Amino acid sequence: MKPEKSSVIVVDEKSERNSKLPIENSTANKKSTDSLAQDQFLKITQQFGLEAALIPIEKQMPIEDRSIKRERLATLRKQKNIETIMEKTFAFCASNSIDKRTDLDWFNRYIALAEDVSNKTMQDLWAKILAGELARPGSFSLKALKVFRDMSIVDAKLFAKACSLAVKDQSKKNIRIISGSYQQPGLFNFLNKDRQRHINLSHFGLNYADILSLADNHLLYQQESESSIMASGDTINLNYNGSPVKLSGKKANIAIQFYKFTAIGTELAQLISDKPNDEFFTLFKKQLSHHFEINTNE
Repeated sequence: MKPEKSSVIVVDEKSERNSKLPIENSTANKKSTDSLAQDQFLKITQQFGLEAALIPIEKQMPIEDRSIKRERLATLRKQKNIETIMEKTFAFCASNSIDKRTDLDWFNRYIALAEDVSNKTMQDLWAKILAGELARPGSFSLKALKVFRDMSIVDAKLFAKACSLAVKDQSKKNIRIISGSYQQPGLFNFLNKDRQRHINLSHFGLNYADILSLADNHLLYQQESESSIMASGDTINLNYNGSPVKLSGKKANIAIQFYKFTAIGTELAQLISDKPNDEFFTLFKKQLSHHFEINTNE
């Protein structure tokens, strides 16, 4: 009987070197990533009672039972969300006094709009809304709540960025993002390149696409507006994230250009804490100083 031939493995030196390249492990890495994604997806479907299609048929509950389970999980999730928001609201109310009773119809609608919010940051903002309404009824309209319900955490962060660049008038009812200033053309300044001063908002993370997105959410008007024409010596008193700003005209026939917050945007801006952007404010003063005396010490 002939001895069995042993199998011979020929290793090419070049192939051995290539085996050390990352491409060899890409399939394994992809499988590992896929597995993690599938595991995460399965956990999500279990939280919503939708995992039946992902498990063997013999382990599936009857569809009627699955429907009941999904409704029960949805109800429990909503209850947990709103209880968490109530707990956060109670903490925000600790130092506030209440002069009037909150409208119970408003409160009922608030619950219906807030109960699907599970993101912790958004829950904090919903709690601030309720605390603000309790302290001063009428602060937040149902229209504003509906807009806020449809905002994602990304939308909320973009809105917070817009607020960090905005100024308010003394009544706090008009909020604007100033984008520049200009002097009307005349015989002596027609060719003066400094007649128009522009603030590049995109440098601070607010490009025109962002403005359009805020406009889609009914928070900001997408068209740039301008103030009435001011004479030399005319003043405007503003507030930039808690700091007073007084603009006094240095020239005749000047105006400020800006993007204006909508009424809903103005309401929801109450939720955003003052967070000034020092780099923006430095450029703001530099650009507007060509047309205005700027006083920030009052």
